[in-house]
Amino acid sequence: MAQQVAAQVADIIDLEREIEAQVRNSPPIREQRPLNIASAAVRAPTPSIPDYVEHCEGATEIGKLSAEAVVREYEAAAKDIEAMGAELIERVKQCEAMTRDALAVTDELRETAERYRDEAKRVFLQIEDCSLVTAEVRKICTELKEKIAGPATIDRVLKPKKVKSVPPSDGGS
Repeated sequence: MAQQVAAQVADIIDLEREIEAQVRNSPPIREQRPLNIASAAVRAPTPSIPDYVEHCEGATEIGKLSAEAVVREYEAAAKDIEAMGAELIERVKQCEAMTRDALAVTDELRETAERYRDEAKRVFLQIEDCSLVTAEVRKICTELKEKIAGPATIDRVLKPKKVKSVPPSDGGS
């Protein structure tokens, strides 16, 4: 990275020298005007250069202008990079909010799953209880059928059931 920057700086310096040489060696296109003719309104105001740079003594006007243009481009890029950083922080905040929401939803899902398990257990026990009751009813019904459908024996027909008798009372004597 440092080599790349150094190569770019060297290219800029070479370009600066070429421009300066061409300006010196080129014939004037028009007659030169006196410097006092151009008013301040005609000249565009040059924006100030960033505080972290200053011109070297002896730098040519072309060198100064080129250096200012380059540093302004770098400064604009640096501001864009800072803006991307601010945008990234905003995205991080959105991700954090989504993470908090996802954790809350996960807790709700866990609670819902637990309620489903409790309901499954309740239904399971209820079905087994119904099955037990049904089996008992079937057993009793089968026993009753067998008693009803069984052969009639003389003992069952002739013998009345024994009933406990209550001893007669004396009549109060």
